[in-house]
Amino acid sequence: MEAAHPSVPSTPSVPSVPGDATPVSEAALSVDSPERMQELGRRLAKILRPGDLVMLTGELGAGKTTLTRGLGEGLGVRGAVTSPTFVIARVHPSLVGGPALVHVDAYRLGGGLDEMEDLDLDVSLPESVVVVEWGDGKVEELTDDRLHLLIHRVTGDTDDDRRTVVLRGVGERWTGEDLGAL
Repeated sequence: MEAAHPSVPSTPSVPSVPGDATPVSEAALSVDSPERMQELGRRLAKILRPGDLVMLTGELGAGKTTLTRGLGEGLGVRGAVTSPTFVIARVHPSLVGGPALVHVDAYRLGGGLDEMEDLDLDVSLPESVVVVEWGDGKVEELTDDRLHLLIHRVTGDTDDDRRTVVLRGVGERWTGEDLGAL
């Protein structure tokens, strides 16, 4: 896996998120297999800390859960990281004294933060790493600092494993973070 360029290319193939705050750190990476996507998650886990909110955006089958599985491995958490689509959220406690991983799938939730209030993410966030799939327009209000990963199929072909992963750090937490080094 290698950095495509330390800044996000301004091509129509890189998705943008309407209303997303201006990133203070960003990078675009090329990933060519599910194994590499999982490895990206393990590498990303090394820079995450309690209180980090990670939003994952990408079409069905883009690799959001695969990346989160790598995050879980890198954070050393308990339990198999699988898609929480039907349970909405899973908490994976740390086995190594680090932060827990809270894995949320907001796909079935239609509203904003109000609808997600029952999940108590605001309570979990300070001591956990919270990863939200399909969280656009739903969890941004949890914190001014977040890392937004946009996973885009390079060709749009469902049989092609190539992806462009755009990482956008928003807020003071991500100032000076070299996301291109992942």
